Amino acid sequence: MDMALIKRTGKIRKILRTVYPDVKTQLNFQNPFQLLVATILSAQCTDKQVNQVTPVLFATLSAPENFAKADIDVISRLIRSTGYYHNKAKNIKACSQMLIEKFDGKVPDTLEALVQLPGVGRKTANVVLGAVFGKPGIVVDTHVARISGRLGLTAGRNPVQIERELMDIIPRKSWNTFCLRLIYFGRETCRARNPSCPVCPVRELCPFQKESGTTGLSRDQICQYQV
Repeated sequence: MDMALIKRTGKIRKILRTVYPDVKTQLNFQNPFQLLVATILSAQCTDKQVNQVTPVLFATLSAPENFAKADIDVISRLIRSTGYYHNKAKNIKACSQMLIEKFDGKVPDTLEALVQLPGVGRKTANVVLGAVFGKPGIVVDTHVARISGRLGLTAGRNPVQIERELMDIIPRKSWNTFCLRLIYFGRETCRARNPSCPVCPVRELCPFQKESGTTGLSRDQICQYQV
């Protein structure tokens, strides 16, 4: 076990905890099913856009039974602005059908069960487990993947590899909040194409900042760290 890495990670965690003391998923939801659907919709789409779509969506189709019976074209129309709406509509309908057939219409509370659902991968499952059921999980979205690489916390490019590497250096009780803080940090400061290195609160602990300096990034550097 790399104790130096764990120690540096602890310092990063402490700083981000100070900057972002209260964190939660930015998707709006009122029950586990709504969060499950919203997280499926968030693929290749911003949380802000999803939050604009879901009020009308859930006012029209409020439960797994409604989605399971709904025509694909109806679901597609309601979620069109989230992008990739044909595929998302098929997944949400199929997911709803499986919830009814296999889980009595309820969202399961284990990773193993959640990833059986159409359109649900480990990222979506961990979002639901953490936000609804309070279960520890590492959510590897584009922000977490990009920033953990930039900070030198992980070497993997595969989300599953990144998830496992972070599990080794982050205390289990902090998995959910650490990932949420990276997401907040990625949206505000450590952006993909134009990171604000000069004002970054963890710049002294970041090898990427030392390599790139404070005068901007080269094209090669952008490509290297874009996830």
